[in-house]
Amino acid sequence: MDVSAQPEFPTLRAEVVQRVAQLPAAEWNALDDGGHPFVRHEFLAALENTGCIGPGTGWEPCIVALRDAAGLAAAAPAWIKSHSYGEFVFDFSWAQAYARVGRPYYPKLVVAAPFTPATGPRLLVRPGLDRDVIARVLLRTLADLATDNDISSVHVLFPDAPGRAALEAGGWLLRRDCQFHWTNHGYGDFDAFLGTFTADKRKKAKRERRRVAEAGIAFETRLGSEIAPRDLARAWDLHRDTFLRHGHEPYLTRDFFDEACRTLGDALMFKLARQGGKIVATAIFFVGRDTLYGRYWGAGADFHSLHFETCYHQGIEFCIERGLRRFEPGTQGEHKISRGFEPTLTWSGHHIADARFRAAIGDYLRREAASVDDYAALVQAHVPYRDRRGAVTDPDRGGPADPES
Repeated sequence: MDVSAQPEFPTLRAEVVQRVAQLPAAEWNALDDGGHPFVRHEFLAALENTGCIGPGTGWEPCIVALRDAAGLAAAAPAWIKSHSYGEFVFDFSWAQAYARVGRPYYPKLVVAAPFTPATGPRLLVRPGLDRDVIARVLLRTLADLATDNDISSVHVLFPDAPGRAALEAGGWLLRRDCQFHWTNHGYGDFDAFLGTFTADKRKKAKRERRRVAEAGIAFETRLGSEIAPRDLARAWDLHRDTFLRHGHEPYLTRDFFDEACRTLGDALMFKLARQGGKIVATAIFFVGRDTLYGRYWGAGADFHSLHFETCYHQGIEFCIERGLRRFEPGTQGEHKISRGFEPTLTWSGHHIADARFRAAIGDYLRREAASVDDYAALVQAHVPYRDRRGAVTDPDRGGPADPES
């Protein structure tokens, strides 16, 4: 499907790509610095190749691409959505409001990393081009695409700082939420990190780690490029069981992990908890250039403090060892606070085609924003650090949902 050429950039041609596989991997990956695994061609192609997205999933590729004489100049990983699952920016009440007046909310257009509540680039621009200007062209193309195809709205989820600035400049509605992230302040080791805690919080964290060790549980780190097939199978089963206990199959299939281990390699990481040689728990992470992303977890039995150790303490230790700057462990989870994670604002941008709904949603978002800010400030007062109970983090401008780590 061809979209109109942009008049102020006559050499740019906008088009919609309906399969990830149609995009040259090298050109796509050149749009980002490689630091964000969830927008890499390998991640998106693995989703498509294994049926996690595509026909019948409610995630239909509708990728907006801008091309020039040199090839792919810019792109937005966009998807036609027939539902709101797997997004982690909740708009179910908006859909219900449309339904009450007999208007369709679905389909909608979502610019996102599927199934991934992690901040990153959403308006991808080739280095050397004017990023701000090209981002505005992408946003206008997305809005025009929605209008021309009778799509109710466009949603850009978890954009990075340049994306958020472009959304704000373009007059899109901005929505904020609060996650809990960890920042590496140059700690030499885990004990140095705990040394910044108050005495009682430090004692509690050490007791949690000791309980796991006393249960005879030891940990192994396995990157996607090195995990044994039998260990991957066990990790998959444990992760799937967590989803099943919450009433549904996991978003990502076993075939996805098989392919991702081959193609993403060291950007995928497994923490394996063994007791007597048997894997009793696992946490699944993705590794960016400077950030660790916690995604999924599962355990075969109930051990005291094992979830905290596998998903949080082990992740922090990995970041310190590898010199990673940040750790995003997923959504929700106030229990993360006492383990050293701090409230951090995340963002989304929304283009609502209908002026009346836009006004109503804008009013709602203004009221919601005040509540989010108040909540984040309240939680910040309870972080375990001796000397860091000030402003809430907004890093790029600066608990997960239950199945997540």
